[in-house]
Amino acid sequence: MAEIRAQAKHVPMPARKIRRVIDQMRGLEVEAALDMLYFLPHAAATPVQKLIYSAIANAEENFGIPRDELYIAKIMADEGPGVMPGKGWRRRYGARGRVRPIRKRSSHITVVLDEIE
Repeated sequence: MAEIRAQAKHVPMPARKIRRVIDQMRGLEVEAALDMLYFLPHAAATPVQKLIYSAIANAEENFGIPRDELYIAKIMADEGPGVMPGKGWRRRYGARGRVRPIRKRSSHITVVLDEIE
């Protein structure tokens, strides 16, 4: 059994919004997951779809496993670095003359494919 991995780092989207998409992909065959991603209305579907295509290419090129024998064993989204308040930071004006930072969040997505037994 080969464990095929692919990672996308610094995706400019909060991990919370990506998890909304990837929670539906876990355990599916690769073709079914790609079909589902094509029709999802969420913006996070595009980077997840590209990452799954990358993992399929890794499987075919490095291990010689055809795409119809693969399923998504693990998929996760972790928090990446965000734009921190400091020099040149963006702000939103709040009540009573206060200032709040605008948090620009990013994510790291990891997908692990495995062969169907």
